[in-house]
Amino acid sequence: MINFIGKKIFGSRNARVLKRMQPLVDQINAFEPGVRALSDALLQAKTSYFKELLSKGKTVNDILPEAFAVVREASCRTLKMRHFDVQLLGGIVLHEGKIAEMKTGEGKTLVATLPIYLNALTGQGAHVVTVNDYLAKRDANWMGEIYKFLGLSVGIIVHGLNDTERKAAYSCDVTYGTNNEFGFDYLRDNMKFSLLNYTQRDFHFAIVDEVDSILIDEARTPLIISGPTDETTDKYYRVNTAVIGLKKDVDYTLEEKSKSANLTEEGMSNVEKRLGVENLYAPENMELLHHVHQALKAHMCFKKDVDYVVQEDEVIIVDEFTGRLMPGRRYSDSLHQALETKENVTIEKENQTLATITFQNFFRMYKKLAGMTGTADTEAEEFQKIYNLEVIVIPPNKQMIRKDYPDLIYKTAREKFKAVVNEIKELNKESRPVLVGTISIEKSELLSKLLTREGIKHHVLNAKQHEKEAEIVAQAGQPYAVTISTNMAGRGTDIVLGEGIAAKGGLHILGTERHESRRIDNQLRGRAGRQGDMGSSRFYLSLEDDLLRIFGSERIANFMNRLGMEDDIPIEHSFISKAIENAQRKVEGHNFDIRKHLLKYDDVMSKQRQIIYGKRREVLEGLTIKENTREWIEELASDIVSFNLDNPNEEGRIDIKNFNEALFGAFTIHFDFTENVLEKESSELIDLVKNRILKVYEEKEGLIGDAQLRRIERIVTLQNIDNLWKDHLLSMDHLKDAVGLYGYAQKDPLLIYQKEGFDMFSAMFYRIKENTIEQLFKIQIAKQEESDAAKMAEAREEEVKREYAKREAKLQLGRAVEKKRETIKRDSEKVGRNDPCPCGSGKKYKRCHGK
Repeated sequence: MINFIGKKIFGSRNARVLKRMQPLVDQINAFEPGVRALSDALLQAKTSYFKELLSKGKTVNDILPEAFAVVREASCRTLKMRHFDVQLLGGIVLHEGKIAEMKTGEGKTLVATLPIYLNALTGQGAHVVTVNDYLAKRDANWMGEIYKFLGLSVGIIVHGLNDTERKAAYSCDVTYGTNNEFGFDYLRDNMKFSLLNYTQRDFHFAIVDEVDSILIDEARTPLIISGPTDETTDKYYRVNTAVIGLKKDVDYTLEEKSKSANLTEEGMSNVEKRLGVENLYAPENMELLHHVHQALKAHMCFKKDVDYVVQEDEVIIVDEFTGRLMPGRRYSDSLHQALETKENVTIEKENQTLATITFQNFFRMYKKLAGMTGTADTEAEEFQKIYNLEVIVIPPNKQMIRKDYPDLIYKTAREKFKAVVNEIKELNKESRPVLVGTISIEKSELLSKLLTREGIKHHVLNAKQHEKEAEIVAQAGQPYAVTISTNMAGRGTDIVLGEGIAAKGGLHILGTERHESRRIDNQLRGRAGRQGDMGSSRFYLSLEDDLLRIFGSERIANFMNRLGMEDDIPIEHSFISKAIENAQRKVEGHNFDIRKHLLKYDDVMSKQRQIIYGKRREVLEGLTIKENTREWIEELASDIVSFNLDNPNEEGRIDIKNFNEALFGAFTIHFDFTENVLEKESSELIDLVKNRILKVYEEKEGLIGDAQLRRIERIVTLQNIDNLWKDHLLSMDHLKDAVGLYGYAQKDPLLIYQKEGFDMFSAMFYRIKENTIEQLFKIQIAKQEESDAAKMAEAREEEVKREYAKREAKLQLGRAVEKKRETIKRDSEKVGRNDPCPCGSGKKYKRCHGK
């Protein structure tokens, strides 16, 4: 009530922000007549003029009004598109490092050119992050006309580029690319052995397009570069056999909300008998227990053609939000191997993490981050808490006149789909275009069969090929068009209405199920009614839908029964709509908690990652490598002396033999101290040891040469950092799995993870110092050792390159397989079952792909 009264008196925060920005819009408009009168040459000269102002102490905020006016005029001349005033507002919001929510068709792609140009003038680079390669290329080539006209360079980061091409693209004033490519390039750079091979610059300014998709939907999936381990795959078959045939509610319980399954006592006993072990909870069986849980999860919680598909002897993940296939991506923690075993395809060996980062922590490295989307307001709290990004809703250029009809709820899914087909038939007779939204590949294929049976021509988009997808979506507003699409297929592409369609009511959006997130439903609705177009939307639901079945369908079912509703009679009621929205809020809150939980754990890793990558860069720069080595020598020498002085034997005396051996083990120097040396003060003894070691170090430098020793120090230090960091990542993975058990002892697992993780990291960093110094002092024959070290470094870099090549090849194979399947599917329409298969195998079609 207080908030309501406050808004009435002072206006909403959103309205106040827009009101504050309005004078800037007025200033931009005031510049327009003068800018319009400039010749092309004088307009282009403005870029040099702005850069000069910045070099003399002006800020980007000082030049914003005139710079925006210049971009607007350049757009008019190159693209014949003039920024509306609301688009100027959107540009100011983005420049201030906020999220601009703008409805579909309001020209977000054009809006981004304003702040990107302004921030690129600093010479530090400006990034535009998109959801796929197609959009990155399209937007860079399209909007690039403006930047190039004004004298800025434009780069594109997409799949398949080599490091030279990537470095050139990142060196441009403006760089377009995908979130995955930006993130993986960061990880790759921090595994390289020369700063000259780094592709990226510092992270200055980025605008994330479809920001909710990238920073919310994909936030639960970290980017991981991994390498195969030597473990056998036999255990997966053994465990898979042990969980087959287990009975629900007898051997295990299923929690669909959290996608988890747990063995009961009886189930645990059955599994132990099948595996031939006495106690699965014994310490020596903890790994086996983990694989049992993952196999149970694979069988009971993950559905084929919903969560994943099987193609060409491979399990491929389906993105739960977009319905897209994700070739090259794998579930972690042995879950993917469990699914491969379940589906009886080739099991790939477990991978060990070499480098990893979440999108949350990657994008938080930018000095200034902004985002734009059509649907962010429902997740405003998460954007604020996780990324410190405020969501500002930009009013549309033209009033929204789309008619959103109330949901229709049926008792059964069968009756629901029957009603969906009937509505599509009726609209098709009127030649009105229909865009049908489904939440899974399985549902889209089911509906396609029903429409085919009725003789209704339609397109099915499972979001497999972005170019084809965008083309089909762009045509979805034409007469008689019926397009079945998974949630966000074709996102980023406007649907333009065909001739005469607006008069018939425009594009109709038909949702076949509510998504867990209201935002995804709003995205689907937002495909209609662009720029003041006519349009309509309606969702068809059933009590058998996952959302209603899992989250509170009992109350709704009781309500429908009290009304005496028949299976084929839908219900529209405010109580039902409110119950559905409450269910969605619950799921959104649950998913937010999961992402917050993951982020808290990754924040621990983030701090450690920054220290390690910072030390790597420091070593590669080589400016302080000698000082670093001397510092580590002095620290280790001091620790060895102090430890021996503080830990005498039972007689209270220092074991001089152990003391000498410890010094020799660390520095390969024979000290031959006698007990007389123990009469010295500890500080004096420490100085004595340090000076002797540093003298040997200086002698080694004189023998090898300053430049050569620095190179060896760099290589040896990097090898130890990389090898021990890789092992540390594995240990942290195991720690994360283990700390969950502390919850049963009423202890906070996160606090345990933070404390144990800090101790493990400290120990790892100390081992880096120990190993590096020990190896440096063992070098005797300089040239041979340097050659060996160099070869080891080169071999390591080649190994990393091979891992990249395998990953890239796998992604390309996924695309090639998809393309081949599409070709076969298309050609098979003209082929009889007894004709040769179009795939070229030589087999009859019915024996090959015809099956």
